[in-house]
Amino acid sequence: MIAVVILAVALPVILAGAELFTNAIEHVGAAFGVSEGVTGSLLAAVGTALPETAVPVLASWHQGPGARVAVGAVLGAPLMLSTLTLGVMGLAAARSRGFSAALRPERSGLRRDLNWFLGLFAFSLAGLFFPRGLPRQLLAAGLVAGYFGYVLVTVRASAGLVAAGHETLAKGPLHLARMVLARLPGLRYWQLLLGLIAILAGAQGFVVGVERLGQQLAIPLLALSLVIVPIATELPEKINSVLWITRRQDTLAFGNITGALVFQGSLLPALGLTLTPWRPTALLLATMTITLAGAGLLRSRVACHREIHPVHMLAGGLLYTVFLSYLLAS
Repeated sequence: MIAVVILAVALPVILAGAELFTNAIEHVGAAFGVSEGVTGSLLAAVGTALPETAVPVLASWHQGPGARVAVGAVLGAPLMLSTLTLGVMGLAAARSRGFSAALRPERSGLRRDLNWFLGLFAFSLAGLFFPRGLPRQLLAAGLVAGYFGYVLVTVRASAGLVAAGHETLAKGPLHLARMVLARLPGLRYWQLLLGLIAILAGAQGFVVGVERLGQQLAIPLLALSLVIVPIATELPEKINSVLWITRRQDTLAFGNITGALVFQGSLLPALGLTLTPWRPTALLLATMTITLAGAGLLRSRVACHREIHPVHMLAGGLLYTVFLSYLLAS
């Protein structure tokens, strides 16, 4: 009963925080004059990746079960983004715009994000077979350097995209500007901070509620780390992208997901390589393979066709059901 109450309180907090955050991040991106790719793939993605990043960071300092939770959280986050999250976003687009609607994110940024993720995460997969010690540390350092290379390339592309008409535009006034705070200096940053705090607080409460529910239902620790914790901590990305996709801000919606994929497909595996038992078990290999397949399907669609439709994104949801079936059978 307590778990249900916690979940019932946490979810509206996350929803309110996501609305404040997405509204404020549009104004921040517009103020800096950067492209939607930078706003979605860097500013929004990194900000909303904080809840799920905190779980493996904290868990990795523990031995025994805590270390296993860290491995599951490291791999569960990108799995969720490349499969279930894309499927949820596809459903939201289908409900608001129809299954035949053409989704038009800025293509070069989407290709860039997916290429960097697929390359870096493939190296993370190879790291399962590296011997412990210096080889893994070098690979981890390469993954960190890879992410900063991605940031540099994304920022450099911004000016050209802005000139081509892909600058960040705020769809409406700041929510806090409609209140007595309208004259507060730096209002967009205060709202951004308030939204982020609400997201983090709500996500933390959601994680606690889900963990309590998992204990009450006697769900195994591995399932908790690979499935339940990522579902709880990925809510910010899903909700932000759902809000943007229903408002026809496709570049921001996709960038929020794919930018977080690059972040979590490089920096989190670097953590896993150095601080956790990163071993090539059948379950971890299946998890990483399905993750790559989810992102790879979207990348192939971008490469072969000019338009993405909601139905193409539903393939991610199907891949996630494949993963759940494998998890239950193992």
